[in-house]
Amino acid sequence: MLRKILRITGYLVLLLVLAFVGLLSFSTLTDYRPEPESEEEVAIEGQAELKNIPDTLSLLIWNIGYCGLGAEMDFFNDGGKTVRASEEQSARYLNAVATFIGTMKDSADVVMIQEVDRNSKRSYNTDQIPVISKQLPGFVSSFALNYDVKFVPVPFSFPYTPYGKTYGGLVSFSHLPATRATRVQYPGGFDWPTRLYMLDRCALELRYPLKDGKELIIVNTHNTAYDATGEIKKVEMAFMKKRYEAEVAKGNRVIIGGDWNQVPPGFDSKHFSNNMSEGYTPQSLSVDMLPKDFVVSYDSSTATNRSNVTPYVADSTYTTLIDFFLSSPGVEVLDVHAIDMQFRYSDHQPVLLKVAIH
Repeated sequence: MLRKILRITGYLVLLLVLAFVGLLSFSTLTDYRPEPESEEEVAIEGQAELKNIPDTLSLLIWNIGYCGLGAEMDFFNDGGKTVRASEEQSARYLNAVATFIGTMKDSADVVMIQEVDRNSKRSYNTDQIPVISKQLPGFVSSFALNYDVKFVPVPFSFPYTPYGKTYGGLVSFSHLPATRATRVQYPGGFDWPTRLYMLDRCALELRYPLKDGKELIIVNTHNTAYDATGEIKKVEMAFMKKRYEAEVAKGNRVIIGGDWNQVPPGFDSKHFSNNMSEGYTPQSLSVDMLPKDFVVSYDSSTATNRSNVTPYVADSTYTTLIDFFLSSPGVEVLDVHAIDMQFRYSDHQPVLLKVAIH
């Protein structure tokens, strides 16, 4: 009897080992992994409403959390328990996000969104871009893929409800006439096998012609999360510094905005909340990591990101600020303010920047 139990146990262990090896082999073979620092031209869809670049511009950034991380949600990968929102919640968040962005169509010339899904299990395989595009008539759009995993096996919980397939990235909408859109792969990343299930971090660049023959480059960024030491972000920032200093040397102007997954230089991560969230302490972006003479713009009065260990509770949940802008010489910042939505539809809040181009 004992021998039979041991034999069955051995078969089960062997089966689990084979399944694990098979999963890693499948994930490795199907891994989406662009070459570090590689560039890929991506499509510009639609027809821009404006024909010329105005002297003053407004830009909106927002990580919409794939319309699955509204105020009622916690998230397993951030210390919570929930794997995904319900289908009803996901649809409600998406409709609310799209409606809000639609209200900004006369206030923002460029809208830069992070964590937009196109065919992911976590968002019920909905292509979210057309839903948002419908609210932005006269805007063109460009998409940069940064999360393409055929099967994310975690969490290993009972009952087993894996994260599953993911396909999403960055999207930038513009009613200005962009001449080129480029996906730029960041260097650095996690080691194998962790990297198989993580985002392939990148920037999405839109280029616009200026009256003096130079270019305005507007960059949508989503930098690495979950790197406990911050070393991966340092590699990304070194690449960005070199790349955009070179653009300024050509006489071009640059604006970079998005979710940096780190607080701005000199900003206290406890500025909004003393109750630091376990497992979530954003690193600080060092001044020496910035491109030379670039200006950091953020609204210190309003948090832009919250902890997902539990659903959001005002004045209790840990909040911080990791969504902001950098701008080069030749770009004058006129105003920046975050829009306090009490994290109703995402674990991030939108930020609007107004600038003058010189």
